[in-house]
Amino acid sequence: MDKLIIHGGRQLQGEVLISGAKNAALPELCAALLTAEPVMLANVPRLQDVATMLKLIRNMGVSVVHGTDGEVRLDASTLTSPEAPYELVKTMRASVLALGPLLARFGEATVSLPGGCAIGSRPVDQHIKGLKAMGAEITVEHGYMIARLPAGWTRLKGARIATDMVTVTGTENFLMAAALAEGETVLENAAQEPEIADLAEMLIKMGARIEGHGTSRIRIQGVDRLWGCDHAVVADRIEAGTFLCAVAATGGDVVLRHGRADHLDAVIEKLRDAGATIEAGEGFIRVRSQGRLKAQNFRTTEYPGFPTDMQAQFMALNCISQGASKVTETIFENRFMHVNELVRLGANIQIDGKVAVIEGVGKLSGATVMATDLRASASLVIAGLVAQGETLVDRIYHLDRGYDQMEAKLRGIGADIERLK
Repeated sequence: MDKLIIHGGRQLQGEVLISGAKNAALPELCAALLTAEPVMLANVPRLQDVATMLKLIRNMGVSVVHGTDGEVRLDASTLTSPEAPYELVKTMRASVLALGPLLARFGEATVSLPGGCAIGSRPVDQHIKGLKAMGAEITVEHGYMIARLPAGWTRLKGARIATDMVTVTGTENFLMAAALAEGETVLENAAQEPEIADLAEMLIKMGARIEGHGTSRIRIQGVDRLWGCDHAVVADRIEAGTFLCAVAATGGDVVLRHGRADHLDAVIEKLRDAGATIEAGEGFIRVRSQGRLKAQNFRTTEYPGFPTDMQAQFMALNCISQGASKVTETIFENRFMHVNELVRLGANIQIDGKVAVIEGVGKLSGATVMATDLRASASLVIAGLVAQGETLVDRIYHLDRGYDQMEAKLRGIGADIERLK
């Protein structure tokens, strides 16, 4: 099992290229299931979750051809098996995204209940509720969701779908299913993340009729068929945010190429309040930091609020900032599992339910720590970059699920970090 060994204390200088977003690439790979024509995706990140999704759709009979520089050509005209088996999806919750497109195009789908990070309950009941509103018959048997159209139906039917909670993957599933449904579908309480807007833009290139993406109310007019397209995956705002926090914590001056500051307003505002200097323009974000920053209170919430996927990384920054801070996690109930590992490095953190109270310390000390989920891994790397001495981060397969060659990128801007096989 791979590990990262980090010797902290170095400032970061230079440039980093931000990869395509995992949370856009995964639904967009599934969107290729909606058409019999080839789809070319560019800027696809090299991640374990992406590799798993490609293996999944290839197992269905989809032709997958890798090009250069993150290009992937998909052809679902050869799809033979509308099924996502457990052995292929047990490590990845995004597998549920195959349900909507398979059902919409083929009238049936068998998808295993998903796996992934152990950061709390992310139920699929909202997906089932929404697709049932469109007429689907869905049962859950032996760990599988089995979906089909009613007898005599050839297409799903448009519906008004109001989810009980804001759900990103649910919104994406409904977007894809509604694109081929008969009539109009209106999504109320829709998620507003940039990755959803990017998926909608891809579907529009394929011939879908969508309005309101990027807002809480999306309207989709179903069409008879979709065709192929070329599309570049939007830059990963969470990877960009992670590097912003790393530079803010260690000090230095780094330019993030392909970074989208307009997708990170809440994080950038907190970093500026903490004392970091951030400039942004077309296709770049520059971050500069010197000395200890000021600790910041924040509360995670749905986009455009402070993202739960940045909570752990900003907490690592708070650990070595001046003053006390409170971090309130409202999205996932088990997303403080990195706290015990940060404490091993010398952080002063107390947990009270959904609130973490952090008292900033002057220094962290290297130790052996264990990653518990994807973003927790990133927080431990940031802490290791500022800790005195050597930090060993174990179980970094979590990190590889969401960061494209993170240690190589950090090494390129001056970090002392190596992967141990």
